[in-house]
Amino acid sequence: MAYRIHSFDEYLAAYHKSVEDPAGFWGEIAQTFTWSKKWNDVLQWDFDGPDIKWFVGGTCNITENCLDRHLEKRGNKLALIWEPNDPKERFQRYTYKELHRKVCQMANILKRNGISKGDRVCIYLPMIPELLIASLACARLGAVHSVVFAGFSAQSLSDRINDSKCKMVITSDGAFRGAKELPIKRVVDEALEDCPSVKKVLVVNRTNWGLDLVPGRDVYYHEELAHVGDECPAQPMDAEDNLFILYTSGSTGKPKGVVHTCGGYMVYVGYTFQNVFQYDESDIYWCTADIGWITGHSYIVYGPLLNGATTLMFEGIPTYPDPGRFWQVCDKHSVNIFYTAPTAIRSLMAAGDEHVMSYHLNSLKVIGTVGEPINEEAWHWYNIHVGKERCPVVDTWWQTETGGIMISALGNLCPTKPSYAGLPLPGVQAVLLTNEGKEITQNHVEGFLAIKFPWPSIIRTTYGDHTRCRETYFSKFKGYYLTGDGAKRDQNGMYRIIGRVDDVINVSGHRFGTAEIENAINADPHVAESAVVGYPHPIKGQGIYAYVICKKQPGNEENLRGEICETVAQQIGPIARPDKIQFVSGLPKTRSGKIMRRILRKVAEGEPENLGDITTLLDPLVVEEIVKGAM
Repeated sequence: MAYRIHSFDEYLAAYHKSVEDPAGFWGEIAQTFTWSKKWNDVLQWDFDGPDIKWFVGGTCNITENCLDRHLEKRGNKLALIWEPNDPKERFQRYTYKELHRKVCQMANILKRNGISKGDRVCIYLPMIPELLIASLACARLGAVHSVVFAGFSAQSLSDRINDSKCKMVITSDGAFRGAKELPIKRVVDEALEDCPSVKKVLVVNRTNWGLDLVPGRDVYYHEELAHVGDECPAQPMDAEDNLFILYTSGSTGKPKGVVHTCGGYMVYVGYTFQNVFQYDESDIYWCTADIGWITGHSYIVYGPLLNGATTLMFEGIPTYPDPGRFWQVCDKHSVNIFYTAPTAIRSLMAAGDEHVMSYHLNSLKVIGTVGEPINEEAWHWYNIHVGKERCPVVDTWWQTETGGIMISALGNLCPTKPSYAGLPLPGVQAVLLTNEGKEITQNHVEGFLAIKFPWPSIIRTTYGDHTRCRETYFSKFKGYYLTGDGAKRDQNGMYRIIGRVDDVINVSGHRFGTAEIENAINADPHVAESAVVGYPHPIKGQGIYAYVICKKQPGNEENLRGEICETVAQQIGPIARPDKIQFVSGLPKTRSGKIMRRILRKVAEGEPENLGDITTLLDPLVVEEIVKGAM
């Protein structure tokens, strides 16, 4: 691609130009994509609104850039490799021509079932090819896709469908995940008991379980295929039309529907994929994330396909049928670029080196991490045992709200340092701020990580609630996008991410608001009140520590802990189950009633000697009880 950076000097030059002339920089990159109408202005922006527009007046369709423009030269090149959960099941491969055909067929099925430009479609599928195909089919029609991770509960699914008033749900009969078989359609049926906006449910066969379809609402994908053709023109979309909504947890109980738009998102994820991973034409690229999260959107689906890459999609988990599965897949498909989460790396470390030492991994040339900061021990293990000390480790920092990677090394072009994400990418004007909102110029000083100029894939709004977008990201420090993360910078300008500074817990790369989990715990009939904090977890990065006040003394604490965990799993999903539940008689509160989470975090982290001043609490004696009962 014309925007590939080839050296550290080229990175420095690109970064300088992106700061001095952002419109010129991004305008040149955007010209390498296919547009049905060129833009009038590259950028119009105001962080106070926020009101941010990129490539104003331009029209395009992201699927023409992911598929159609590659057909002449790359039509017979592999676009997608799908590796199933069971290694004994045959993998599937799709060329660009075949994937184009599948996307057009799916788009025609959606049209046949009443979907058109602007409609919202919820996709609740396991990691099967139809998940990627359905996302692209929506984008081809101009329908807005809302992918929900197929591990969320019926209640969580229902909340997300209702928030965006989805007209259709695309799902499957069931799913295979490790040794488990999951009843996906049953979850959808339960969720739809209270979703009046949904008119159609499209069901993909994965497990071939017999289902009782709801007449007039449910249709099978394989049956619908018989009624549609394999050509579907792409709908021209304004650069600022909505492409997708993706829900992410916040500090209140209600998830935020982060909105990304067509033009800017396309340009930024295409650019960052090419440069962070230093992708070459013949590379096989594998990101192990689920498409239900932003990493899957940007770096399984859109980023690779925009660059004409071969992207690998994996249905299973890293430890099934044994902890060598990742490495077996790498060798099997000669993977060149491997991108995974620190929590997966730590779990595979714990399983023993013999599982990775059994494989060659000779094809790997770049390895990356995503989802949370990676600790030094895991970084070194990954570098030595997976990268064989010859593959650069790109430790990427970014968010659902940023759309694409913001801070990272660029393959082997930029310096790397264990536990440091690296340097800001071109176009990313990162700063550290004090509590008073002043920029920190010194090195090795912690501050709030913020961005002071827009980049093309910046969040545009939170669906249906623009005020929440402004208050969450743009109100605390005027003139800045606030990331919610703390960070520090070394003498070379490299950033180290310290972690969340708000009430969000990052569990295995999945973000949950403390209020969201507390709401679920409080739904248990035995619970009067609860407070949830994160604490360091050797595998998951952060674990969930719940302090729970019961309505009366529990007869059997272990049974109640299990009951509460099950309630949370039903309300949110199994991944949000608390790791530790401590029953307490009270919580540390100020006289105004605010829970002092700082104290609860220190107790959960095993640092009761660093609680600070507790004399301002309504009842300081509560803290002594909590410390004595800490798990």
